[in-house]
Amino acid sequence: MRALLLSGGLAVLCSLAGTRFAIAWFSRHGFGQPIRDDGPTTHHVKRGTPTMGGLVILLSSTAAYLVATLVSGGLPSASAWLLMLLFFGCGAVGFLDDFIKVYTQNNQGLSSRAKMAGQTVVALTFGVLATQFFADERGVRPASQYISTTHDWGIKLPLVVVLLVIWFIVTATSNGANLTDGADGLLAGASALIIGAYVMVSIWQNNQLCDSSRPGVVQSQCYDVRDPLDLAVYAAAITAACVGFLWWNTKPAQIIMGDVGSLAIGGAVAGLAIMSRTELLMAIIAGLFVLETASVLLQMTYFKITRRLTGTGRRIFRIAPIHHHFEHLGWDEVTVVIRFWIVAGIGVAAGLGIFYASWLT
Repeated sequence: MRALLLSGGLAVLCSLAGTRFAIAWFSRHGFGQPIRDDGPTTHHVKRGTPTMGGLVILLSSTAAYLVATLVSGGLPSASAWLLMLLFFGCGAVGFLDDFIKVYTQNNQGLSSRAKMAGQTVVALTFGVLATQFFADERGVRPASQYISTTHDWGIKLPLVVVLLVIWFIVTATSNGANLTDGADGLLAGASALIIGAYVMVSIWQNNQLCDSSRPGVVQSQCYDVRDPLDLAVYAAAITAACVGFLWWNTKPAQIIMGDVGSLAIGGAVAGLAIMSRTELLMAIIAGLFVLETASVLLQMTYFKITRRLTGTGRRIFRIAPIHHHFEHLGWDEVTVVIRFWIVAGIGVAAGLGIFYASWLT
């Protein structure tokens, strides 16, 4: 528990100070954000705002986790290294995307195929390592070959099917987080809520770990997971780093997270869900990401269908993702952000409620 508190405290301080330094450094070197022309007109004033601030979240949270773990007398677990792989792997894809945008001063960075290829390599590498290696003394690996909501259920799936599921979860979640990052403070605040939920999930799982000698652990209700406390420490660091970054990212944002941050955060959420055996529950805990992604898919599908049928493509929303739709309706950006934080909070509360209710029953 000392590592948990130390990790969060160090991360928020490093993020607060590091983001301030990043704002000055990126401004001095011309790392300004290009803005999409078809977006809300109120966003055009953000053109040139320092970007790639997500690097601060990656570095400060990881440094805080490592320091807290070592100071507390422990070493990073296999699960933490794998979470780091997803966190930095997806972040590296986002960094390339951001760098191309900044270098060319064009909102088009990596092609969708190149971005998907990078995410696929990261996801499959994680999937193979997490499901086939690093079993602990109980024989539990970081990820299982079962489908999970709060516990594993059903039949053991073939490795190729499991890898496809992991690929889908990682790419869908990282892209969902990327789509959410479109208004000042929206993703940073929502991510603090979502990843904070996984701090609570992992602490609870650690207290109810199968084969635990702790009094009060009911074996029929226990959790067969690996390294939950270590995952909680890392998740606390990421949560705190998002909060520290939010100080500078609220409207008017002095720095933008960029794809390096959004893809990394999405990858971390996916890793936490997979290794805590809550893959299906994540659709509720990270419900805001699902909402944003669904709005884009619905918009694209409806446009293609109506263009094929009538010759003129029609849209459900004025613009997608859906948070931009409400800005086009006249909502102030701050209003959109706060209300979407509430939506994220409702998803988190519902997910944690289901998680706890499952343990009770």
